[in-house]
Amino acid sequence: MSEEKNDNLQFADGGAISGAGDTFENGYMPDNKAVENSEVPDDLEDITKIHETEGQLPFAPEEVLSGGKKEAVDAIEESNAEEGENDSADRHDLPEVNYESLSMELLTDELEKLAVADKVMSVKDHVEEIRKEFYSKFHDFIDEKKEEYSHENDGDTTGFDYNFPLKNRFDQIYNQYRDRKNSHFKKLQNDLKSNLENRLAIIEELKNLVDSEETMKDSLKHVNELRERWRNAGPIPRDKYNHVWNNFHFHMERFYDHLHLDRETRDMDFKHNLEQKQKIIARAEELLQEEDIVKAFRELQSLHKMWKEEIGPVSREHREEIWNRFSELTKQLHDKREAFNSQIKEREQENLRKKQEITAMINEIAAETVSSHNGWQNQIRKVETLRNEFFNAGKVPLEVNEDTWAAFKAAVRNFNSSKNSFYKEIKKEQQDNLTKKQELVAKAQSLKDNDDFATTTPVMKQIQEEWKKVGHVPRKYSDELWKEFKAACNHYFDKLHAHRNEADKEELDAFEKKKDYLDALKDFELTGNHKTDLDAIKKHIENWKAIGRVPQNKRHIEGKFNKILDALFDKLSLSKKETEMVKFSNRLEQLADSDDSRRLENEQIFIMRKIDEVQGEILQLENNIQFISNAKADNPFVKEVRKSIDRHKEELNTWKEKLKQIRNINQGNE
Repeated sequence: MSEEKNDNLQFADGGAISGAGDTFENGYMPDNKAVENSEVPDDLEDITKIHETEGQLPFAPEEVLSGGKKEAVDAIEESNAEEGENDSADRHDLPEVNYESLSMELLTDELEKLAVADKVMSVKDHVEEIRKEFYSKFHDFIDEKKEEYSHENDGDTTGFDYNFPLKNRFDQIYNQYRDRKNSHFKKLQNDLKSNLENRLAIIEELKNLVDSEETMKDSLKHVNELRERWRNAGPIPRDKYNHVWNNFHFHMERFYDHLHLDRETRDMDFKHNLEQKQKIIARAEELLQEEDIVKAFRELQSLHKMWKEEIGPVSREHREEIWNRFSELTKQLHDKREAFNSQIKEREQENLRKKQEITAMINEIAAETVSSHNGWQNQIRKVETLRNEFFNAGKVPLEVNEDTWAAFKAAVRNFNSSKNSFYKEIKKEQQDNLTKKQELVAKAQSLKDNDDFATTTPVMKQIQEEWKKVGHVPRKYSDELWKEFKAACNHYFDKLHAHRNEADKEELDAFEKKKDYLDALKDFELTGNHKTDLDAIKKHIENWKAIGRVPQNKRHIEGKFNKILDALFDKLSLSKKETEMVKFSNRLEQLADSDDSRRLENEQIFIMRKIDEVQGEILQLENNIQFISNAKADNPFVKEVRKSIDRHKEELNTWKEKLKQIRNINQGNE
């Protein structure tokens, strides 16, 4: 980020020497020949040699600074040189953003905001970090899609192609920014070269001014013009920055020495410069209390630039003292910056630990055995939560960033591989389920127009039950298959309901007829002739059955008819068995006419239980006789027991005849 570039401090004492110099105070007169032959040096060493040759340094000697102070000042010097090249004084001050935590959509939105910035260099580092994060997420996303495609196509990825419109939008925005940046660089290179030539020309003009024949007034006016032109000359290449500035101030000092300005003017200039530098020191002291360390150091850079480039020298009696004060404040701020950086490094180490833990947790989840869809959905939610925690954990040390990201991606890929293997098996099961459901659809469609409702309805209901038991099918077939099955079932049951509605009408008519018949039957009288009366009762039963079924909720009329029959049978001189069998035959026919086959089955089970029960009682009675010591035929107790056995045997025969009848009906229904 641009802030990180500008954290460093530069060395400098004094900056521009714009007034009468120390030459008078030192009793120094420059060697004109040496000055006339001096050109713009190729490197800082050449400038230092020139200064040493002349016996005068425009800045505080390096040996005056302790190691810590020199380190802080050197850092600012280098950073200001870099900013000078990029003309970054007007750069946007952008806040730190954790781009790693943003989705690809949000990263694209952020890029779109930055790409239109007026000063392209001010957002360069942010743009590049956004680009790095977007492509990391994009490649990870495409790898996942490719792996899914591979699992769906038995490992074949030759036909894989994934259209991602957001990528096209991102590239378009970035390319527009890149074109603007390249245009800016091209113009910047031309401007830097032109500005350097302009500044060298100003230095050459300043050199020649020393030996010119202009009056003092004209010379001062001329040098002030040169200083103004210098101030507005613009940035130059960073590798020339210190050389050119030092050379300009060196020849500016020569000019003032040559003019032999009066002491009063020189002292006023010294006093003014001292006041300005004291103000800079006061502001540096305030910066020590600034909580925003980055902001404080950026302003400190500006203070050093002002000290060097805008304010001239002070008298020698104050020079070393005031420079030491400023460089000491610089060191203190530098130490705060180092402590701040240490905190950042500690946070990055903590972030690294968190990310390593998250990666380990994802690997543990991937190693767990999961055998259900719901179980995997739960695992997927866990991993998604951990992914978000990873992206929100913050930055890690730069030297391990790539390895940390690679380990995380490998863990997620390992999880996805296990997940996809499971769903590959699920897909096979779903294909089997698809075949089963297609068969059920075909069966339902083949039966939907069948009019044999008694036979078809149980089959259709069974098909529906089987459909419920079949598991999931592939989603792309699910909806259409269900529509076909539902349509076939609805078609059949709509026909069934229409048929039943028609049958309901017939049953209501039968109910009304049975009501009328019941009223007429109340007036029926027996003749006294056994056969005639029995035939008449049987005829009434046949007539009643011939009327037909009544609605389920009207079945109570059958009970009323049975009560009348019971009364008539009681008046007949029939045996108990004969009466019981006639009633049972009537009951069986009613059960057979009902839709519920289970009622006949239940009746048969009941009869079989009664047979077992009666047989058990007979056996018990016969056993009891064997235990009687005097079991003679004329024994009253024995006689009573044998009568009971005979009654039970007669009852047993009746139950067996009932069982025979009900079995005959069941066989007829099969």
